[in-house]
Amino acid sequence: MPKTQTLEDFYKHKIHWMPENLQQDIGHFNVFRLDDYVGPNACALPYSRKDFYKITLVTGHNRYHYADKTVEINGNALLFANPLVPYHWEPLDDNQTGYFCIFTEAFLQRHMTVLAQELPVFKPGGQPVYFLNNEQLATTKQLFEKIFAEIDSDYSFKYDLLRAYVFELVHGAMKLQPASTLYHDSNAATRIASLFTELLERQFPIELPGQQVKLRNANAFAVQLAVHVNHLNRALKEVTGKTTSQLIAERLVQEAHALLKHTAWNVSEISYSLGFEEPAHFSNFFKKRAGATPSAVRTV
Repeated sequence: MPKTQTLEDFYKHKIHWMPENLQQDIGHFNVFRLDDYVGPNACALPYSRKDFYKITLVTGHNRYHYADKTVEINGNALLFANPLVPYHWEPLDDNQTGYFCIFTEAFLQRHMTVLAQELPVFKPGGQPVYFLNNEQLATTKQLFEKIFAEIDSDYSFKYDLLRAYVFELVHGAMKLQPASTLYHDSNAATRIASLFTELLERQFPIELPGQQVKLRNANAFAVQLAVHVNHLNRALKEVTGKTTSQLIAERLVQEAHALLKHTAWNVSEISYSLGFEEPAHFSNFFKKRAGATPSAVRTV
């Protein structure tokens, strides 16, 4: 899977310019007309994670690939994308129109306590596509036009108002039934394996003693990926030849070796960081899979 696309990558490859306020403490927000970025000369973005949030209003015939699923759209839809789930928008004809806005967690969280990823439309494993009838389309278009007008204004508190408009988009979608015309992509097993690997690797490296691995078993990963644990195991077995538990264990052993060799942390600190309740459990786990005790590895 391609590396995570950053905001800088987005502006460099899609827009061909870089805004001055990209790193401001208020977070970043911008809005675009989809019509300017579709057609034969459009710069397509790969199936990948992005490090920003995105809300798209689209009218046309296209497919939206996210995680291991695909939604086919032939009409009006509101799409939500978050930094945790890779996605790709595939237009099926040149008759595409709409809007999209992008923003960072810092922008949305400035005056809120809940994380953006906890909102149902952005929550991993949720449904990110909402079909709109003509009345809902008109309302949503009007809201995007307000965003366009406000972002170019001189109003001192315009970013507060822009946040309010984003929340209006979010809450408007949450009132709708999510799209249910889902079908699994032919490459679903590979995508699930890629998603699993990303979730696993994002927990490493362990850099501080207080840092702790949170996802340590197949059920925890299945919940995050919104698939049944048996489906996850089958996909990983098909792609890697190994079970979910084997892959998790191998990565924990790899990190344990690094911590034992390159830090002065004691076994209790390493045990905690890797998610074990007791140092003895970690020692037994490590010896069984590495063929040596933690202390023996440390002294080599």
